[in-house]
Amino acid sequence: MVYPPYKALVKSDLFRYTGTYSFQGLTRHIIQTPGFKYTVVMRAAARTRAKGRLALPLHVMARYLLHRLERTYGISIPYNTQIGFGLYIGHFGGIVVSYEAIIGRNCNINHGVTIGATYGGRYPGVPRIGNNVYLGPGSKIIGGIVIGNNVAVGANAVVTTSVPDNAVVIGVPGRVASFNGSFDYVNNTVGEDGLPAPLEAVLTRASG
Repeated sequence: MVYPPYKALVKSDLFRYTGTYSFQGLTRHIIQTPGFKYTVVMRAAARTRAKGRLALPLHVMARYLLHRLERTYGISIPYNTQIGFGLYIGHFGGIVVSYEAIIGRNCNINHGVTIGATYGGRYPGVPRIGNNVYLGPGSKIIGGIVIGNNVAVGANAVVTTSVPDNAVVIGVPGRVASFNGSFDYVNNTVGEDGLPAPLEAVLTRASG
């Protein structure tokens, strides 16, 4: 994996919260926003690990801080999880993500979300989540499935099969309710370089 520069990752995450890159916004959200604070430390642990032995003391420190934040806020996203630019954690508590999961750009994760692996059954493996995806409170994404771009997963939905682009998924088990996508839920998006970009959306939305 080619790891993007730490500063670019943190700036892209900050933009998701504020729509700006201001130093004032950075300090305010590090102090006041548990999800962003966790993300800053998680990105630091990943970056220092990628730098090798010279950064080992910083990596150990970042891992220690990440462990403390995990216990404090109830967020368990391993530092070595592959996550694109622009991660947004709307609320904290009960968040569990497999380190093997792959998460694209502009992902919104709310409290109670699980992104987990299965080692048997119809779709063994870990989820791959596309860009501009909204994961509602309490939603569960389980197994070797693909969640397409611009997908919105409703609160408490349990998704165990792949989902196409622009779908809205609700219920247990999850079913596609419409193709209105995540357009109303994912804001302040960034592109492949971490800089501001519009949602990668279709020009017209299919009615549900």
